[in-house]
Amino acid sequence: MPRRIIDLSVALRADIASDPPSALPSITYVDHKQSVGQILPFFPGLTQHDLPGGEGWAVEQLNVSTHNGTHLDAPYHFHSTTDGGKPAWTIDEMPLDWCFQRGVKLDFRHFPDGYVATAADVEAELTRADVTLQPLDIVVVNTAAGARYGEPDYVGRGCGMGREATLYLTERGVRITGTDAWSWDAPFVHTARKYAETGDSGLIWEGHRAGMVRAYGHIEKMTNLDKLPATGFTISCFPFKIHKASAGFCRAVAIFED
Repeated sequence: MPRRIIDLSVALRADIASDPPSALPSITYVDHKQSVGQILPFFPGLTQHDLPGGEGWAVEQLNVSTHNGTHLDAPYHFHSTTDGGKPAWTIDEMPLDWCFQRGVKLDFRHFPDGYVATAADVEAELTRADVTLQPLDIVVVNTAAGARYGEPDYVGRGCGMGREATLYLTERGVRITGTDAWSWDAPFVHTARKYAETGDSGLIWEGHRAGMVRAYGHIEKMTNLDKLPATGFTISCFPFKIHKASAGFCRAVAIFED
């Protein structure tokens, strides 16, 4: 049976607006000529002339956060405890069966930047798409931010998923979610205005903090969600295993068995 794969992950780059300025990654590239001085000391007597084309290896040095690029947040990122006070899992403790499941897409591109999606919004979209959630479905949210990745306004674009919308999903057995926006929550610039108006700190990171009630993980900075139907595909999003970390890079893909 033919298999088709859609890449849902962005490339890690250091020269685009992918994160707030204080959180941008940096990458040092060492090419085949620059690395000759690295390889020669391993083999006493070796000269550059002895190497094919006088070239060594290509290698890169990264200075990154686990939350740069397409990554999977662990429950530990949201709070130290979950599920009634139990220690929250770090990324190396998350169940791997959560990370390879049926995919469901919610199309929320029509919501304005900063909008906080509700449980009613999720239910309405599932009804429109004629999809019934199943336990362990991986639910991804296509927002207006997806088309702006790498552009100066990216971090402030797209809607967010609120506490009740997130709990609506986890109550139905969803354990992994995802978004093409910078954050699962509404962009901070919009939430900051609401907080200034109301003084309600419960508005801050409310979608993430829903993980204090029930453990779940979410993928951030996805791409190509506009190419997905509402369902009919499998998502694979296994995270890089980093000891006791709050997140891990992942190569999220959608798999279609045509």
